[in-house]
Amino acid sequence: MALFLMILRKMMNNKWLEISLLLGLVLSVALASSMPVYTNAILQRLLVQELRQLQLEGSQYPGIYWLSAQLGEDAEKKKISLPETDALMREAGERFGLPLQTYVRERSTQRYGLLPAQSNKADPNKQRSADLTALDGMEEHIRLVDGRMPAKEPVDGVYEALVVGEALTELSMVLDSVFALRLQPGSEPVYVKPVGVFDRSDYADLYWYNIPSSYKNSFLIDFGLFERDFTMGGKLNVQAGYWYAALDYTRMTLASASDFERADRAIQEHMDARYETHNKNAPAMQTLAAYHAKEKSLRTMLWSLNVPVMLMLGFYLYMVAALITDRQKTEIAVLRSRGASRLQIILSYAAEGLILGACALLLGPYAGVWLTKMLGASSGFLEFVQRAKLEVNLNGDAYVYALAAVGVSLIMTLIPVFLATRLSITQHKQQSARKDTSSFWHRFGLDAILIGMALYGLYNYRTRMKDLLSLGLSSNDLRVDPLLFLIPALFILGTGLLVLRIYPWLITLIYRAGRRWWPPSLYAAMLQVSRSIVQYQILMVFLIVTIATGLFGASATRTINANTADKIRYAAGADITMQIRWENDAPPVILYSELQEEQEQEQEAVQPQAAEDDAPPEPPRRTQYTEPSFLPFTQLPGVESAAKVFVRPGADLIKGKTSGSVQLMGIDTKAFGETAWMRNGLLDHHIRDYLNLIASRPSAVLISRSIAEEYGVKAGETVSIGWKGVEAIPFTVYGIIDYWPSWNPNPGSGSGSGAVEEKAGGPDGAKVSRPKLIVGHLSYIQNNLALEPYEVWLKLKEGASSQGVYAAVKEQGFQIEELRDAKQEQIKAVKEPFQLAINGVMTLGFLISVCICFFGFLLYWVLSLHARTLQYGIFRAMGISLPQLIGMLAAEQVLISGAAIAIGMGTGSLTSRLFVPLFEMSFDPKTQVPPFQVLFDPRDETRLYVIVGFMMLIGLSILAYIVSRIRIHQAVKLGED
Repeated sequence: MALFLMILRKMMNNKWLEISLLLGLVLSVALASSMPVYTNAILQRLLVQELRQLQLEGSQYPGIYWLSAQLGEDAEKKKISLPETDALMREAGERFGLPLQTYVRERSTQRYGLLPAQSNKADPNKQRSADLTALDGMEEHIRLVDGRMPAKEPVDGVYEALVVGEALTELSMVLDSVFALRLQPGSEPVYVKPVGVFDRSDYADLYWYNIPSSYKNSFLIDFGLFERDFTMGGKLNVQAGYWYAALDYTRMTLASASDFERADRAIQEHMDARYETHNKNAPAMQTLAAYHAKEKSLRTMLWSLNVPVMLMLGFYLYMVAALITDRQKTEIAVLRSRGASRLQIILSYAAEGLILGACALLLGPYAGVWLTKMLGASSGFLEFVQRAKLEVNLNGDAYVYALAAVGVSLIMTLIPVFLATRLSITQHKQQSARKDTSSFWHRFGLDAILIGMALYGLYNYRTRMKDLLSLGLSSNDLRVDPLLFLIPALFILGTGLLVLRIYPWLITLIYRAGRRWWPPSLYAAMLQVSRSIVQYQILMVFLIVTIATGLFGASATRTINANTADKIRYAAGADITMQIRWENDAPPVILYSELQEEQEQEQEAVQPQAAEDDAPPEPPRRTQYTEPSFLPFTQLPGVESAAKVFVRPGADLIKGKTSGSVQLMGIDTKAFGETAWMRNGLLDHHIRDYLNLIASRPSAVLISRSIAEEYGVKAGETVSIGWKGVEAIPFTVYGIIDYWPSWNPNPGSGSGSGAVEEKAGGPDGAKVSRPKLIVGHLSYIQNNLALEPYEVWLKLKEGASSQGVYAAVKEQGFQIEELRDAKQEQIKAVKEPFQLAINGVMTLGFLISVCICFFGFLLYWVLSLHARTLQYGIFRAMGISLPQLIGMLAAEQVLISGAAIAIGMGTGSLTSRLFVPLFEMSFDPKTQVPPFQVLFDPRDETRLYVIVGFMMLIGLSILAYIVSRIRIHQAVKLGED
């Protein structure tokens, strides 16, 4: 107890340093614990959203768990296995960890032939077959359409049953007709009579897995009666058993998802052991199967994104621990000289760390929950929106991560103690009298090592990027290394250290260049900085890393967000693109294949005769379309402009004796220019210049560069274009383009039909497909080639609702066959878990870095002032006024903090330009069109300046206040001591 009190007293003597250390520990624990909490919260939100989407797209309730089993002839085995499965599925809610909304058992016999017992009520010559089926609890979920409810016992040896309306037609019968089942000779006869027609009482009732019409060959009798006479009694062969549970999927969490999968495995093992043939339908299992990979990827990304901040926190903890140890080095040396072992001293400091660690372990996870909620509201770098809050819960993983963070942090704080215990009292005094001329990272060339590692990683990734684009591979073909996020942090740190290696020489040069003119305050400041640069380097590294990381984070998130939005808008071509159904004389889809076969047979029959007569074969029949009115689209509410865009993949390009397949696009130049979206800088000239170029001549076209390079086509030359069943006509090339709205020029993108076979630079000499495009006038194509359906592109007014446009289109009587809404896709993209992670973690990392940097900045300067109290007192005694002294402090701030901020800005900008383009590898480069573009928003720099300027202003104000409180007699007394 005495030892514990001594440790507490020692901690109280350095309370501000200990509080600073505790702050770093709490932030480290909060950051570490927020990762599993945030991952689970994001995956939880995405899980429910995808299950809801599954219901919307598949029209099937995602909480379904349905089993079927085909039963053998062994009646005794059925009597055992069916009740066991009933009992297993009855506990489905508990097993799956979700509320059970409904549970249904179903039994069915084999299908038997039917013989009418009364020939006057049913045609005896009609071939009929049906089974007897029972649904547990069906009576509560039906309504009688005709007849009455059946008895729960045989009436005069006849089983009364319900049927669906379709059964009356399928089996050619009427109610109250008695049928005998065709059984094996010698079997006891079984009679069945339909007495009522039923339908579902509620079409939204989850009770019904199958629609009632699927029972058109079934007689449905009471479940208890079925079990007694058939399942247990054996009167008929029970051929199949069905079990159906509807679970409340909206209550599914990642924890219950694991229970769901465990229950599924247990049920499958149960079914394998009892039934030779069985099936299941569990729509949620497909969604859950993808979540393990998503969860692993998201955790890896979070770790990678948090690495720079973790390094920052570790550096901060080491710095504070070093400051505490530095103030107690004399005490440590004295203890060593009095016989204390190094282990005893380290253990005493470890006890301090454990006390602080316990406090951090109590506070950190709850701070992590708060950070997670902040992450959920982030929509960009330092941007927050009102969004449905994340369901955040502390779990065991959060405390495991928190405990690991405390352990690692404790090791970081003990490193300075371990180094200090090596010195005896004599060695400590000798070291105190000497000043380090260089820091350990410069002595060991750490800056060069870090830059070398980062540049090697940059070269490696650029090589991979080149392979992706040239070979048309998917980003999945090359694993995206988590080091993608670590390498920029290494480059920032290495570049900062390299500049700090050069900085003292620069200060010396400036000092010598103007030492005849510098005022005393600036002279003293420059002398102090040049002679003590090593002690300020930790602070400067802090500022450099904070500013550079902030700029990199801002550029990365803004680049990723902007390029994702640009990719969606470019691929769509406009805000909304839709394909409207045109009236036509094409045969129904069902008959199309038969007609096609007939045409092929006729052509084969005619071909020999045509060859003899040298007559040309009859061209295939073309579908005739009726173009709907386009005017209503231009007058839709919320629509600024509309354009017709005809897209014909698989068109034939003929140039001399060569030909190939291309994608043909027909447009109205004026409307297209007003409606389509295109990012500036993709073409040699503005897109409207190209549209104006071809506007004057109807036959003018623009061709893609792949066509120009493959066929050697130049502006002014003529090419012919047509397609199957349409004779080619000549067009004149007016220009060559690299990009065009909605068209992807990258190899392997699937955009456009034709392909240019190009020898790739890959090691296997693979041939790469390059899409080709021709853009011409729609009116010319319709008049000279064919009138076929075109797409409708819409540009919306600012703030217009997509839903309003959809409703207006339907009100006009148009039938939408295909639809793409770029705005809705952008909203969906922002809510993707990886996008949320990047936006949230980058913002959080910067805010934590600024917070840590502020405390480190303030702590360092305050301790520096206390250490130089004698020096400032002497300056005051020599006649330097307080404003001059504050000016000297301000000059030091500019030379140290100001220089670090400038270095950080330059380093951040350079890092962004070098490394942000590598994020393209995470987004499949072959589909990333337009190309990745690194963006800098002046607002981000303004925010950084404001935050850092506010930090420096507060710090300088506190320092000025401390200096103003210095008394000459105190300084002199301190000097005498």
